[in-house]
Amino acid sequence: MPTYLSPGVYVEETDSGARPIEGVGTAVAAFVGLASAGPFNTPTLVTNWSQFTTTFGDFVAGSYLHHSVYGYFQNGGGACYVVRIGGEAAAPANARAELTAAAGGAAGASAGAFRVQALTEGSGGNDISVEIADTTAEGAPEDAFKLIVKKGSRVEETFDNLSPKKGKQNVATVVNAQSKLIRVEDLGVAAESVARGTVALSGGGLPATTSLAPDDYVGDSSDRTGFGGLEAVDEITMVCVPDLMSAYQNGMIDMEGVQAVQLAMIAHCELMGDRVAILDPPPGLNAQQIKEWRVDKVGYDSKYAALYWPWVKVMDPATGTNQFVPPSGHMAGIWGRTDDTRGVHKAPANEVVRGAINLELNITKNEHDLLNPVGINCIRAFPGRGIRVWGARTLSSDPAWRYLNVRRLFNYLEESILNGTDWVVFEPNDYALWSKIRRTISGFLVNEWRKGALFGLSPAEAFYVKCDAETNPAEGIDAGQVVCEIGVAPVKPAEFVIFRLSQYSGGAALVNE
Repeated sequence: MPTYLSPGVYVEETDSGARPIEGVGTAVAAFVGLASAGPFNTPTLVTNWSQFTTTFGDFVAGSYLHHSVYGYFQNGGGACYVVRIGGEAAAPANARAELTAAAGGAAGASAGAFRVQALTEGSGGNDISVEIADTTAEGAPEDAFKLIVKKGSRVEETFDNLSPKKGKQNVATVVNAQSKLIRVEDLGVAAESVARGTVALSGGGLPATTSLAPDDYVGDSSDRTGFGGLEAVDEITMVCVPDLMSAYQNGMIDMEGVQAVQLAMIAHCELMGDRVAILDPPPGLNAQQIKEWRVDKVGYDSKYAALYWPWVKVMDPATGTNQFVPPSGHMAGIWGRTDDTRGVHKAPANEVVRGAINLELNITKNEHDLLNPVGINCIRAFPGRGIRVWGARTLSSDPAWRYLNVRRLFNYLEESILNGTDWVVFEPNDYALWSKIRRTISGFLVNEWRKGALFGLSPAEAFYVKCDAETNPAEGIDAGQVVCEIGVAPVKPAEFVIFRLSQYSGGAALVNE
């Protein structure tokens, strides 16, 4: 209390007793994978696709990181953190080729006069070809030619009335100023003309090295490498490692290595207690094989992990074709979309997978009956309704934590209450403090109940908050502890909707009654 020494009117600001708790973010993904650019082993915040490509480069054949992040944003994901693994040796070369020319005016002599290089790093430029044809420009000099840039069979860029000589129409000068696909380098060979024909660019490499091992993915929290470095980022709620499967397909990691990395993902999420691992299955498995892999080979049992199957087919800009990719990135985006539109308490299922052209395997209901009980969340195609997520379970054998939305709701509640009650630390541990804690937490949970996150017709049925002399005996007070007991009744998804139909012989009047 302030001390008043002279007569007058004084105004005091007092604490109302209860302080509001603000809900934390629930949909911030973390991706660990391979890229052709960007910092190594540094969790980098990315908020949109353009920012991602500016930092980590464009699509690269042989890597699933870009497809996963693209699918994440496409399906409604917001901010995410990206960790690039590997090393400098993993940086790929650009696809390239040389144009031959009549050198130095010596008839019949040929040499590489210009080098054409793709702007896309890695093997993404391997499908680019360059055609040298006669010019169609009127009044063009004899040495003029036309350069046509193709991607696959499609013409992307055309440059006419080019010259191999110095000047404004020099091929390197014109193309480098205008092209978005290639760069032309003058090799310093004097040329009177450039040979007609088509050359294909090649030599781009994958952004991966044969030295990749499980440790590259797992990393070390003390060195801030791999997804071990994600321990320092508190906002993350989802962890995806899509390029684990690219390493498996390329023979860099065997199935035991895949299991080691996924177990480490689960351990990381359980240690942090505020995030869930989204696991990818191996490719090419049928319904029976995926069940055997899940139950007999890996046997994961965790309320902090979810598994989706099968892989989805998407457009691959790196090769100009369609390919199958792991589903984790698309699923993380759907989690974010559901959180934004309905709330974290809503199961992220019965949602369309945006960008999915097809599935690796279309399963039957009988096959789905085998997979759902063991926690395999299936992705299914429905006529007229598109490709949808048709499962929302964790990999836990505990019925209390069977549903994914229940686990994520508790993560949200725990983190929000933890962050919103920092002011309690070092306050006098007495009845007044206990009352403030009860009011603060009750006010937060009432709002969550009104949003539909908690089950019950009234707040009393939905939750309880107990912080009094019973939870705080003298021994606990002497130890500097304040114990508050909170119980909530989460909503469960209507996973099995049953309508019981029967014949009824009564009249309409009886039915209405």
